[in-house]
Amino acid sequence: MRLSVERKPIKVVPDPKRVIARFFYNGEERALELIRKILALDKEETFGLVSPLLQDFSKRHRNITRKLLRHCERVKQDIIKAGGELDKMDEYTKLLIGAYFTHEYSIESAAFFNPSIVADPDQSNLEVGQLRVIISFRAVGEGHVSSVAFRRAIIDKHNDIVVIPSSNYIDEAEKIHNVTYQKRQFLKKAQEADINGDFLTSVSTKLDDRFNYDQLKDLIIEARTKTTDEHILRQYNLVLALSDSYRRITFSKDTDISDRVIFPISDFERKGIEDARFVKFIDETGRTIYYATYTAYDGVHIMPKLLKTTDFYEFKTSPLHGAGAKNKNLALFPRKINGKYAMLSRIDGWNNYLMYSDNINEWEDPIKIQEPEYPWEFVQIGNCGSPIETECGWLVITHAVGSMRRYSIGASLLDLDNPQIEIGRLKDPLIVPNPDEREGYVPNVVYSCGSIVHNDELILPYGLSDYSSGFATVNLKVLLDRLKSGG
Repeated sequence: MRLSVERKPIKVVPDPKRVIARFFYNGEERALELIRKILALDKEETFGLVSPLLQDFSKRHRNITRKLLRHCERVKQDIIKAGGELDKMDEYTKLLIGAYFTHEYSIESAAFFNPSIVADPDQSNLEVGQLRVIISFRAVGEGHVSSVAFRRAIIDKHNDIVVIPSSNYIDEAEKIHNVTYQKRQFLKKAQEADINGDFLTSVSTKLDDRFNYDQLKDLIIEARTKTTDEHILRQYNLVLALSDSYRRITFSKDTDISDRVIFPISDFERKGIEDARFVKFIDETGRTIYYATYTAYDGVHIMPKLLKTTDFYEFKTSPLHGAGAKNKNLALFPRKINGKYAMLSRIDGWNNYLMYSDNINEWEDPIKIQEPEYPWEFVQIGNCGSPIETECGWLVITHAVGSMRRYSIGASLLDLDNPQIEIGRLKDPLIVPNPDEREGYVPNVVYSCGSIVHNDELILPYGLSDYSSGFATVNLKVLLDRLKSGG
């Protein structure tokens, strides 16, 4: 018999008005012809085109002029080839060129789902029993490209949830390449990314044991001028794209959490940043760090990656390495266990594994701890976010796939000191798609990337058929008692 779960009436749905201004480039030949036509305009014509454009789009973007000027700067070499000089141009010409190399992208026009929830670093000015939380979502727009978007919410003493409305603007992060790479780790991840081994050996001889992005970029730019072999050029591009997977991204301090979107900028994630699982991690000193594991996808390769932040303004990203960092579904435990980091994974696509590591970026020796057992999970079982520590054990919210590829949400309880030991597992799912939840981009799916405990209840945000998101709660004691009794 299934446990009683309260579905909350609140739903978070995609909002097509949430747009970012992205760089748009249609190839060098068309770019040169376009720039020549713009340069041929006189100042009055240029102003007549730019002025209404700014009036229109300034209502949709924070500091649209800065974005247009940045995009103009990105085509500087094309401007030179077209006979212009960027440094001598007036501002309106620069803005107009930038506008022709800009397009709006609606980040959540298709879907807004697979949420993860953590306590907000700021818990000030709350009433007794309230909790402020940050919810991350997988936002999907044109071309089915996924990004990470955020909302802030308040959970009250009755565990009713109010999601704070988003602001009028949304911004991508700034991309900053100031990461130093360790050659051994970098080459190991490059091999895992299917970059040719002989090619990597030739590259490695030109790199120090520690190098930065600019050094690698200069090496590759120089090497590109010495070959026309398409295969070698593609390998160079893959190496540079992999280096772009290590980065620091920052957001302006005057942005609301709902203004910030982590959008794919590396070739290794150009098709999406999928299913971020955020966790509030407490290290040995008591310091709080927010980590998220997510899947970077380029249309062919899957690359598990790690996101790190302390304030949700600055994030650092890096790939995850090792035999255990395969496939999707990695979820970090919220603290070390017996002095080691611990992670759940699903390396084979249908069973749950446990891994330990001294290095948060390197994961080897995965141990199978769960496999499908009940009919509603015969196809596969995986986690729905990081384990939650309780006095009875590690509570793991799971997803499972059964007949007709129907996804359900379940729960397991693992031993606190040895999570290889499963104390109990629900024999029946917690949540199955009801008639109001089964229609969407992918029918018959409920899925979560992270839950939280508050006021003695499990707060479980979940995606509805890969389209929108809802919330459910369940009494924690009742759930744990069921798990301890064997499900």
